Amino acid sequence: MQDRIAKGLEAQFDKHRIVFWYDPGHEFRQAFDALTLDGVEKIEVANTEFSVKHRVLREEPKRRFLLYRDGPRPADIENWLLDIELAHGVFKSDQVAIWLADLGLPISFEDVVREHHEFFRAGRRMERLKTIVRGDDTKAKLRLRMLGVCAGADGDFDTVIEALLGELAAGKDDSLRLIDRVGLSGFLWDQMERFFGYRANKASIGDFAIALFKSCYQSAVGGEAILAPEAVVFFRRWKNNRNAEEAFATLSAEYAEALGVAQDLIKRDFRTLIEVDFFEEVDRAIIRALVREVGNQTVAQGEVLNWIRQRRQSHWYSAYRDLYEAIGFAAEFQQAMAQVTLGMTSLTEGVERYAKSWFRIDQLYRKFIWRMQKSGQATLMRELFEQVENHYVNSYLMRLNDAWQAHVDGTETWSATPIPAQRTFYREHVGEFRRRDQKVCVIISDALRYEVAEELRGRILSLDRYEAGIDPMLGCLPSYTQLGMAALLPNGELQIADNDSGTVLVNGQSSQGIENRKKILANGRTGDRTTAVKAEDLMALDKDDARALVRDHDVVYVYHNLIDAIGDKRDSEERVFEAAEDTIEEIVRVVKKLNGANANNMIVTSDHGFIYQHRPIEESDFSSAQVEGDVILFRDRRFILGHSLKGNHGLRRFAPEQAGLEGSVEFLIPKSINRLRRQGSGSRFVHGGATLQEIVVPVVKINKKRQSDTTAVEVEIIGSSNQLITSSQISVRFYQVEAVTEKTQARTLKAGIYAQSGELISDSHELVFDFRSENAREREVPVRFLLLRQADEFNGQEVILKLEERHGDTSHFREYRTARYTLRRSFSSDFDF
Repeated sequence: MQDRIAKGLEAQFDKHRIVFWYDPGHEFRQAFDALTLDGVEKIEVANTEFSVKHRVLREEPKRRFLLYRDGPRPADIENWLLDIELAHGVFKSDQVAIWLADLGLPISFEDVVREHHEFFRAGRRMERLKTIVRGDDTKAKLRLRMLGVCAGADGDFDTVIEALLGELAAGKDDSLRLIDRVGLSGFLWDQMERFFGYRANKASIGDFAIALFKSCYQSAVGGEAILAPEAVVFFRRWKNNRNAEEAFATLSAEYAEALGVAQDLIKRDFRTLIEVDFFEEVDRAIIRALVREVGNQTVAQGEVLNWIRQRRQSHWYSAYRDLYEAIGFAAEFQQAMAQVTLGMTSLTEGVERYAKSWFRIDQLYRKFIWRMQKSGQATLMRELFEQVENHYVNSYLMRLNDAWQAHVDGTETWSATPIPAQRTFYREHVGEFRRRDQKVCVIISDALRYEVAEELRGRILSLDRYEAGIDPMLGCLPSYTQLGMAALLPNGELQIADNDSGTVLVNGQSSQGIENRKKILANGRTGDRTTAVKAEDLMALDKDDARALVRDHDVVYVYHNLIDAIGDKRDSEERVFEAAEDTIEEIVRVVKKLNGANANNMIVTSDHGFIYQHRPIEESDFSSAQVEGDVILFRDRRFILGHSLKGNHGLRRFAPEQAGLEGSVEFLIPKSINRLRRQGSGSRFVHGGATLQEIVVPVVKINKKRQSDTTAVEVEIIGSSNQLITSSQISVRFYQVEAVTEKTQARTLKAGIYAQSGELISDSHELVFDFRSENAREREVPVRFLLLRQADEFNGQEVILKLEERHGDTSHFREYRTARYTLRRSFSSDFDF
């Protein structure tokens, strides 16, 4: 007891020069007599008030005094030392006084402690409260801090309610029962009314929660809010809190049913719901509407992409991302199909136009199918899929290659000058670096179609300090792996082996397998140190071994195979577009691995492309032409090898010399996109023929630069100078200065309105500026800010709209841009006069 009294008094003397100690029960005389405090003079007041006052104020005005009275405190009117007492501190030696002393709070808080006596009896609660209480706290602030301790919350009143909602979602009420036991229930519901405008005859956290969901939803769809505007701000903050995701989702699902949200959404236009994300059913309703509208082609592509972009802010976006993305790609596909013209006057023009623009339709189709597959919502997407599939196959793939086939039929030799032939790859592209005595690494990805490589180019280009460009080559015929891989090696003669293996000889040597390819590479440019390695083996090398590989060789061939490995099997061909996505990721990692091993010059290319239709092949897609010839050596879906073969209306015959090959093996290719029947193999993914998708082979050249070359887009606040805020909300427009490109990247900012003291006085918005449009008006973002009640305290003052940017992956933000406004709100009178 003596130690606690001493500590309590020391705490008082940290704040006051003079401390009064009343002993109404005459029980602390012994403690007073035994007490010793450094630098403190003890005086007992016993009818000596005037002398004591003279001494402490006149004689020793800087000395510290403990004034003890053995007996009760006199009434104010009879207390001759009242002025000194009011100016200094009072120490009480009962339990309440000790608690106050431990907290460093004045005696004026005695009524709070006595009212909530149960709270202070737990040492753990006291210790937690001591860490957060402040000397300038009001009684209301102290009670708010006590609520936080009871609820296990670390912040202001909002965090208390978040914690209580979390317990509600989990089916618990531990914190609420504690709040009631320590006498804070009345205060809690008073604050609920004060902060959120919540009033109820039988207030409960469950009743508040359903009122919160109902109020915010009604307000969002144009109805009347039940609660105060602060409730909307709280609601947005809570649902966007990663730690509250599970609780929000649980309560949202429960109240969506209770409030009949699904039935209400039926009568609403989805356009009015684009900014609403309080219930998962809203996303479902929007997606169903978008699928219908895009399928009917009753909405513009730009509108669809903008709506989907806005939905990225939805709480449920991650769960429905694949569906949103699929819809977006379907809309872009429709737009591209509406604008495309598929004519050409030569093989050369066909390749050039495909590499310039037509490839994009294949790319959009692939992205749509992949996202649709990932979504797992085949039933929902069925009609839209059927439309895209029919449009792709009949209006694009078939029409394009029928037009192309006319030029394939009319050519005597397989060339499209000045488009380089695939077999010149080593001489032209690898040789370009070796003639400058520069090392080069070549990554060959089996069946890396041109449009997939173009997406890869964009990914590489978006990396800091990387340059990447893409050009087409005219692939070999037939467009199958053995010939395409052989053509990429240094070669003088290419010959298909005169047997049933389909093997290709380079200068008389088999090119089958990596060891044979190493030998052929070694016969390239005199003096070059060359080697070949599989991608998986390269990735398994440690840093030193990878560097040694690049250091000790001038030319390194890296073989990668995922697209063809997945697509060329009947049981897995439907996953070929997933394999394309994985291929892009894997090649990016290979490029980074090589660069980390000090390779600065890299080329990514392929042996051939492919055609793919997601819907199972119908009978009409197979060629009805009869295969005729003296000897059939090798047969596949898209080509036949043999001798004395006969071309006809459905099959185009090539002699080896017409295709730039040596030897005597001829081949037949079904025209356009038709397949040949073959037992046991897949039919949706095929290659070997002469379609543009199969024979336009990409060459992606990659170079690592020494200096950083990526920046983020700039964002401006439109018309922000000297503006007034005159209501409880304000609309602001933000402008993305330039379009996003591979090197000019998106920027994510947090926006809110702050008092000059730094206090947030509005709701906060996360804004993503990733517009690619060249149209400046399409890069504007309107945002509506709702002011909090705290904003009233700053009326007539200047406030600041801040755009802040997150520092890396941390929780810290730096100021990016600001605009100043004057807050000048008028308040309606509560009186009629």
